[in-house]
Amino acid sequence: MRYLGPSCRQCRREGTKLFLKGTKCFTEKCPVERRPYAPGQHGQNTARRRKSSEYAKQLREKQKIKRIYGVSERQFRNTFQRVVSLPGITGHELLASLESRLDNMVYRMGFASSRKAARQLIRHRHVEVNQKTVDIPSYLVRPGQEVRVRPKSREQVSILTAMDQSSRGAPLSWLAVDRESFSGRMLERPARANIPINAQEQLVVELYSK
Repeated sequence: MRYLGPSCRQCRREGTKLFLKGTKCFTEKCPVERRPYAPGQHGQNTARRRKSSEYAKQLREKQKIKRIYGVSERQFRNTFQRVVSLPGITGHELLASLESRLDNMVYRMGFASSRKAARQLIRHRHVEVNQKTVDIPSYLVRPGQEVRVRPKSREQVSILTAMDQSSRGAPLSWLAVDRESFSGRMLERPARANIPINAQEQLVVELYSK
């Protein structure tokens, strides 16, 4: 079941920005900046708690990655089971597969201010893959495929606002984006070094290997 509560509460629980609220994450209004401790009555007393076990650290890392990409427990486990037999480092393949989701691609290309906003665009049929409308956020984009905003949807304020943001960071080497045509392509499957998230994916592999 997907979490439906306050997004910023998840960031505070993980102790780091997960960039779930789009523009707000880059401003002084970000709750992580204003209250850099866990939510709840005893959040400021986190440092006094006993040391976390290895299992707790592994579980915490899994929760963090799930929250970053906005996937359910079932989706996350299914993704892991799909990549565990692939050649290469399992943790890296897990992140590469999550990055290949259509909702993440729409976000990375700058057509949505957050992955949550990207999922909404996709479900409302504003996004095409190879000129065919796709309304499944978990659709896996393959290298060479074109992702674009439908021509009739390009005047939407939310899309134009997202594209105008200049603080998203440097372009990713495995993506090519054409802002004039509201389109982009995955050039290659992303390598771990080119996936800009702060995560220890090996802990997740250890958790599922028990």
